[in-house]
Formats: sequence, structure tokens, C-alpha cells
Amino acid sequence: MMKKILAGTIALTLAGAGLAFAQTAPQQTSPREARGYRMGAEDLAALTDARIAGLKAGLKLTAEQEKNWPAVEAAIRDLAKDRAERMKARTDRMASRRDARGGDDVQRSGPDAIGRLRQGADAMTTRAAGLKKLADASEPLYKSLDEGQKHRFTMLLRMGGGQGRGHGHGGHWQRRADNAR
Repeated sequence: MMKKILAGTIALTLAGAGLAFAQTAPQQTSPREARGYRMGAEDLAALTDARIAGLKAGLKLTAEQEKNWPAVEAAIRDLAKDRAERMKARTDRMASRRDARGGDDVQRSGPDAIGRLRQGADAMTTRAAGLKKLADASEPLYKSLDEGQKHRFTMLLRMGGGQGRGHGHGGHWQRRADNAR
């Protein structure tokens, strides 16, 4: 009986110590700090280069197919450039709003609901034009691919982004244009 009481006391002590330790753990970081590192223009360019190289290597193009590759690469680079410009513009807008508020993050000022809808529509229109250019540039290459290459093309193009967030569909070149906000 004494052994059971002693074992129970030890178990409760250990459990209590664990709870006390967990409560004294460092506080969570703010949502802004939790977002982590933001890539700069050089990082985005390097990542785009790697994605393009990965797509091309994964396709294992023949000499005949290689002739259609430069148009695809140019379209992908244009999309990446446009996206980098949108990200920079968004960062600049947020910084100017923050400066206008005196650095206070409590109140978010910006366009009203209709303004956000218009910005989103403009961003989607621009994005749609870029994706259409990619589709037009990719069509001759895609038509020349065998079934295995077509499958890899689809997979690798979808994997073309998400900035490490593992988007299963969508990806860097197919992500919706919601950066206008």
C-alpha cells in the first residue's frame, strides 16, 4: 500500500513539474515575427533560376524539343518578374501605411472594401495575361512531349513555388493574384 502511495505521489509530482515547466516556456512571438524571413529580389531570382533549371532537367528534352524551350523559359521569367514587382509594391504600400500611422500596427488603414475588390480584379487581370503568355509559349513544347514528359511537366510546373509552403496545386506560376490587398 505504501509503495502505491509513493508511486502515485511521484507520478503527480512529475506531472506537476512538467505542467509548471510548460507554463514558464517563452511566450509566443507576434504573428508578424512568426512569418519569418522574407526573401529579397536576389533570393527570388535565384529561386526562379533553380525552378526553371529543375523543370528543364526533369523534362529531359530532346534536341528537337530544346528549340521550343527559350519561349517557355522567357514566359516563366516574366511571370516571376511580375510577381516580384507585385510583392515589392505590396511591401511598399504596407510600409507607407505603417509610416502614416506612426509605426502603430494596431489599426490597419487601407482601401475600403470596394477599393480592395478593384485592386484584386486588376491583379487577377494582370496575372491572367501572364498565365496566358505562359500557356501560349508552352503549347508548342508541350505538344512535342511524350506522355511521361507531359506528366512531369504538369507535376514540375505545379511544384514551381509556394515558397516552401508545399502547395499541392496552384504553385508559383498558378497562384491566385491576391497580392493586391
